[in-house]
Amino acid sequence: MLEIDSRVARPDLADGPLQGTSSPLGASPCRDGVNFSVFSKHASAIELLLFDDVDDACPKHVIRIDPASGRTGHYWHVFVPGIKAGQIYGYRADGPRDLAKGMRFDPTKLLLDPYGRGVIVPDRYSRDAAKGAGANIATAMKSVMVDPSDYDWEGDEPLRRSSAQTIIYEMHVKGFTRHPSSGLGEKTRGTYAGLIEKIPYLRQLGITAVELLPVFQFDAQDCPPGKVNYWGYAPVSFFAPHQAYSSRRDPLGPVNEFRDMVKALHRAGIEVILDVVFNHTAEGGHDGPTLCFRGLDNAAYYILEEDRERYANYTGTGNTLNANHPVVRRMIVDSLRYWVKEMHVDGFRFDLASILARDPSGQPIPNPPVLWDIDTDPALAGTKLFAEAWDAAGLYQVGSFIGDSWKEWNGRFRDDIRAFFRGEPGSAARAADRLVGSPNIYGHEEREAEQSVNFVTCHDGFTLNDLVSYNAKHNEANGEGNRDGADDNRSWNCGVEGPSEDRSIERLRNRQVRNFLTVTLLSLGMPMILMGDEVLRTQYGNNNAYCQDNEVSWFDWNLVEKHADLHRFVTLLNAWRRLRDMTHERRRWSLNELIRHASKTWHGVNIGQPDWGEHSHAFAFEARLYQAGPSIYLILNAYWEALEFELPPVCGTGCWRRWIDTSLEPPQEINPWESAVPLSGLTYHAAARSVVVLFEGSGELHVDPQPLHSRR
Repeated sequence: MLEIDSRVARPDLADGPLQGTSSPLGASPCRDGVNFSVFSKHASAIELLLFDDVDDACPKHVIRIDPASGRTGHYWHVFVPGIKAGQIYGYRADGPRDLAKGMRFDPTKLLLDPYGRGVIVPDRYSRDAAKGAGANIATAMKSVMVDPSDYDWEGDEPLRRSSAQTIIYEMHVKGFTRHPSSGLGEKTRGTYAGLIEKIPYLRQLGITAVELLPVFQFDAQDCPPGKVNYWGYAPVSFFAPHQAYSSRRDPLGPVNEFRDMVKALHRAGIEVILDVVFNHTAEGGHDGPTLCFRGLDNAAYYILEEDRERYANYTGTGNTLNANHPVVRRMIVDSLRYWVKEMHVDGFRFDLASILARDPSGQPIPNPPVLWDIDTDPALAGTKLFAEAWDAAGLYQVGSFIGDSWKEWNGRFRDDIRAFFRGEPGSAARAADRLVGSPNIYGHEEREAEQSVNFVTCHDGFTLNDLVSYNAKHNEANGEGNRDGADDNRSWNCGVEGPSEDRSIERLRNRQVRNFLTVTLLSLGMPMILMGDEVLRTQYGNNNAYCQDNEVSWFDWNLVEKHADLHRFVTLLNAWRRLRDMTHERRRWSLNELIRHASKTWHGVNIGQPDWGEHSHAFAFEARLYQAGPSIYLILNAYWEALEFELPPVCGTGCWRRWIDTSLEPPQEINPWESAVPLSGLTYHAAARSVVVLFEGSGELHVDPQPLHSRR
């Protein structure tokens, strides 16, 4: 290998390395070369290593950054002429190894660039080699220099779709197309390119946004021995797309293929939301590997315990990113800007977002700087921001998460709707509140109805099929003695644990699935459904399939035909959802204003007599959606017997029409809106554990721009 001092010009690198500039951070293309800049407050020496190939055991060049001319403040920088996009590189940093002060420098370890826009992984990558003593160059991940401007977006921009017309589909890039039944070629199965091929399915289903489980480069070896990190909640880079999801093997392939996917989804009218992990990294606890941040400035990037030797663990994964440190704050915001500006992403879901509300000592703070930085950044204005408003150490902020733009995963919607449909006492009033946007949780903030992201299932927990098929988790395959995963699932197996040949049990399960989907997609708020729930995907009772990169987690495309009836049900629900009136959003009405303007009445089995008692398991809701539009009558019967509900009188000569009755066999369980069945009589017989949706009118759906009004 060739060692080069950054002060000395060398013919091997054209005109030789120069001192460069501290800004911008990362590897930035300039005229005739690349400027490299990296932060480290406590390093005594930093080297830039350049490689010809990811598997090289030795770098082609080692450039020692001169601490006199190549350091400005805490930023180490060098300009290298003659190199361009696709260049493979990494850093080595030397400095004190003083654990009592939080210093963990190891000059033998190759480090990723925290601002690296690309990452390439050798076939012999070894997490263990990054933990042990000695050099790990041949087995280390390496950064790739990317020129963000070198791509033809063909006029594409983030879509900025209305929140009121957003339907989120939470999915895994690999799991969506990896199954052999996907019909894709081996090269594209499980990749960004494979997802592009399945866009027609997403369009037909009627979703308007995909929320992708982590696609930042992560360490797939961050998992128990013999397993693989499938979900991706183990980031090593906040700027680079995950290489293994690319069908291309060249260094720039993942970046360009990701952008191809975004552009194709946008052409189909589908937004791209990324599940981002800014709460921890794959470097783990005190015995974890040195991959990037730990080796550059451990005390800046992580929250440490008082003894400074160990990491605060508010994530349950071994470490906690020091998100409110000025340098880390800047990195987080720069990352988000990059994904919006250069990768055209439409929004972000922040994993364990409450951790971003903790200060460097780990204490929650009232106005977390990083959250306000994100909320108020003009470059992020209009970008969808979703918070998982809790963390693994007990901080729960649903309904109190800071900021003016953040929407929240409503964990209480999940819990209360599950509780209601399995017949828990005292759940009716809570379910009713969730149905109308959870004003008991969010009303005090005077925010929009879509502040609540409504979901019953997500990647973390049971699938919808398993929610109605298992009373308990079955995570033995994870190798942790079934101790991992949540114990509080509020599930009900409908009488038999797991698959059943009893047709009556299967009919009840399917009815419950339709109940959950109907309430999720009709409630005020922003709905989210989990990949495969529309075709009864199962994980065989595993509610923590983070390490199951196999058919347990993959989308089985045979289910689309097998459960075509449920797929049709969800498609028709989504089609109606997209026709919702947007008056409240155009007028910037808060949830409270929307409820005040709406015509709404709560009922029980008798008109105007709802029962909110401890033992109530049923209620009805009447609402007019917009002026001159139809009245909707929604019956929720979670009781184990059928109930007869009185129907309110209709206006003029109209009648009530049945759109949905989840107790009926397909295809009668849902009708196209224009084919809804007219009813006669003064009551409706709601079967046990069913949801019924009626509307008043002729079947024509008139979307009127006038505001909702009170029914006299």
